[in-house]
Amino acid sequence: MAGVAACAVLATGAPIAYATLGSEAPAEARATAVRGAEYVETRLFFGTERPDGGPDVTDPQFLAFVDRYVTPDFPDGLTIQDGRGQWRDSNGVIERERSYELILLYPASETRLRDPQIERIRAAYEKAYAQDSVARLDERTLADF
Repeated sequence: MAGVAACAVLATGAPIAYATLGSEAPAEARATAVRGAEYVETRLFFGTERPDGGPDVTDPQFLAFVDRYVTPDFPDGLTIQDGRGQWRDSNGVIERERSYELILLYPASETRLRDPQIERIRAAYEKAYAQDSVARLDERTLADF
């Protein structure tokens, strides 16, 4: 996903750079600049430690959560990455924990449909695992499959 986003950023800047130099962009650069359809990339960040002192969320628990709450609304695909995170909890304590990053990619035209689905995922995880929050990041991008 990062490669797709990086290519989209670089491709968007390429015609400007060529225009500044006063020459026409090569055919490859022109083709890259318009490749792909408009998509939204949503990243959700799930902590695994429970503020209530319960046991950490395990890999099998998280994958079962994805099967139940994510896959039904996003059956075409998703990406899960393991991570380490840090944030200040509701008690003011700096928490460092193992985390999951869930990446969803969907056509920009589906944003109104997808927003409530994503919010249900966040709320379900917060409730199921006593989390203060599930962070969300949305970015527009171009994607080609």
